Amino acid sequence: MPGVFTPVAVTVTLLVASNIFMTFAWYGHLKHLNAQPWLVAVLASWGIAFFEYLLQVPANRIGFTVLSLAELKILQEVITLSVFVPFAVLYMGEPLRLDYLWAALCLLGAVYFIFRG
Repeated sequence: MPGVFTPVAVTVTLLVASNIFMTFAWYGHLKHLNAQPWLVAVLASWGIAFFEYLLQVPANRIGFTVLSLAELKILQEVITLSVFVPFAVLYMGEPLRLDYLWAALCLLGAVYFIFRG
């Protein structure tokens, strides 16, 4: 399958997985550890974030071989929103808001300006 393991495809895959860990590290404790001292939430979040960094660091190193720093950053932001919205709605039980669409449209503008010629 040509093109499946390109640096961009590997970078995107690793960043998506990394963002799943990151989102749980940053926000998962709000659902499950609210009654615990904040230090417990910090330690749990750091434990989860360890796995995020195991994916994020190689993703950025691989991506930087073919993408600029700005392209990597905007890619990360698009992935972050793409992971956060389902997390917020499906896992945290937040309502789906039209503001997520507006944020996505703003990011599409950022993608255009960073990735154009």
